[in-house]
Amino acid sequence: MADQVFAPHYAAPLLRRLTRTVQLRSASAPTSDVLAELQASASFEVLEFAGQHAWGISPTVGLVGYIPADALESAE
Repeated sequence: MADQVFAPHYAAPLLRRLTRTVQLRSASAPTSDVLAELQASASFEVLEFAGQHAWGISPTVGLVGYIPADALESAE
């Protein structure tokens, strides 16, 4: 997408698996809209860690959003 969208930097996604079922939210706030429920062991492509949340893409549902960072398997 670098040839289609300008951004100050681009992030390569970090592929992780979910350790538990979580809600994918539109923002990091716990009251933000729920976009989808992601099942344990589903893959999640992390683009950025922001405090206690991870922002990224769920390939399963094809949506971008926030999940709790502690729901991701640790990097090996």
